Amino acid sequence: MHYSNDPGNKEYRQLLRRDQTPTERMLWRYLQRKQILGLKFRRQHGFGCYVMDFYCPTIRLCIEIDGEVHNDEKVKKKDEDRTAFLNSKGITVLRFSNEEIEKNCQQVAEQIKEFINSKNWGYRYDRRPPTP
Repeated sequence: MHYSNDPGNKEYRQLLRRDQTPTERMLWRYLQRKQILGLKFRRQHGFGCYVMDFYCPTIRLCIEIDGEVHNDEKVKKKDEDRTAFLNSKGITVLRFSNEEIEKNCQQVAEQIKEFINSKNWGYRYDRRPPTP
């Protein structure tokens, strides 16, 4: 079994990247080009039978954006199963609502930075040279 980016769902992942939601586009502006602590994030990265909205392989961090549909009990259960599966494979899942991102995307980006810095993943997060 392919855990990471199964070739069988490549077209689906490409479609998801092409048809990003407005909130995914908003957050991607902060995650792309290693803007968050020098870490590379991928969009719509597959793992097992799931496709993560954003994924940083260096620290095994998944970021999910939840819209209104995620308030449904059946969808909540699926989200819990997905999180449990990813956690069992060593992937940490952070979730944000569409509303949080729409209200203040920059604050969400700061929360992601704070979360990463609060963990001791053995990675030097900020590669910028020290200020003189």
